[in-house]
Amino acid sequence: MRTTPPSRSAARGAGRDHLRADCSSCFALCCVALTFRVSADFPVDKEAGDPCVHLDTGFRCSIHARLRPEGYAGCDTYDCFGAGQRISQETFGGASWRERPETSATMFAVLPVVRQLHELLWYLTEALTLPDTASLQAELEALCTTVDDLAGGAPETLVDLDVTPWRARTGELLAETSRLARAGERRRARGAGRRDHRRADLAGARLAGADLRGADLRGAWLMGADLRGADLRRADLLGTDLRDADLTGADLSTALFVTQTQVNAARGDVRTRLPEALARPRRWACDEDHASRARGPS
Repeated sequence: MRTTPPSRSAARGAGRDHLRADCSSCFALCCVALTFRVSADFPVDKEAGDPCVHLDTGFRCSIHARLRPEGYAGCDTYDCFGAGQRISQETFGGASWRERPETSATMFAVLPVVRQLHELLWYLTEALTLPDTASLQAELEALCTTVDDLAGGAPETLVDLDVTPWRARTGELLAETSRLARAGERRRARGAGRRDHRRADLAGARLAGADLRGADLRGAWLMGADLRGADLRRADLLGTDLRDADLTGADLSTALFVTQTQVNAARGDVRTRLPEALARPRRWACDEDHASRARGPS
């Protein structure tokens, strides 16, 4: 009888190392496969399939250390959830689009599909670690395994894969996970302030020092919001727009469903507390240094 091997997610338990971008194992797929349009995120237009002019022969960005000053904020923010290295090393067996140009169109078309699936795996794997969600563990693990198996499919299968139903099913399960995981924090939160900000327009809102523990901020627009010193523990931030939000000194240590892309798009400092799975953007330290110099000696 044929035995199905465990998925990568199941085999690795709650770890998310394989869902973090590893550019050293990728053929710079995001620098080629994606479209750029002149905007606040990109200084030039680039069509999908055309290598970025700053991509060198070793699949490295020649201006990586100065992306934002050069106008490439979109590149600085982007995260592939580990899809790039999986496609490069597993789906296409370590042969690059330069070595096998006949595979390039398919390789580039597969990137957004696998990235979406890996994003779902990021959320599902986190959900498996949350307290008070034991009743959902079997469903979460089963869906995690299924989505991981889909992401590991053959190129010709991935190209035609519709991720929509899997996003919908994941969204339903994560909504219930969030409700259970936030319940205790909501009870501990000060006062009886509003906790439901789902899809709320809070762009530019003044929320410095706000107690948002256990709040539902799923899909909320917090672009440019002042969240300095805000308490966002166990707040649901799935899909929340944090572009240019000020997270200086904010506590997101146990915030739910935060991604590296969201953090990269926001502002913060060395005092900002992030979930352990996320890396502090290097520019935050630089921004703090610049701010300190601007304030002058105390």
